[in-house]
Amino acid sequence: MFGVGLPEFAVIALVAVIVFGPDRLPELARQAGRFVRQVRNLANNAQTQLRDELGPEYSDLKLTDLDPRVAIRRHILDAMEDDDDQPARRRTALEPAVELLGPGERPPFDGEAT
Repeated sequence: MFGVGLPEFAVIALVAVIVFGPDRLPELARQAGRFVRQVRNLANNAQTQLRDELGPEYSDLKLTDLDPRVAIRRHILDAMEDDDDQPARRRTALEPAVELLGPGERPPFDGEAT
């Protein structure tokens, strides 16, 4: 979670005990739990309201779907799956033939191009 492992969490807990003291730490943990619960409820309510406003077409909408990175990744993966489903097409006369190199064969070298 957020790249925090057990050693980092132990250091954070030790610093929290030193800074806040063992007497105030349980109350701060309860407040943090309430805050996380309120934020989660707020996000769930926003998601429900968004689904209701958009209509039944978007009934399976998740807030993570609105992240542009997720949307782009999904469309790219869908396009790649569509390409796999299509049968191999024939090459036209205008397209150059791609020749694969055999084992141990080196690609041609053009001294003027490099």
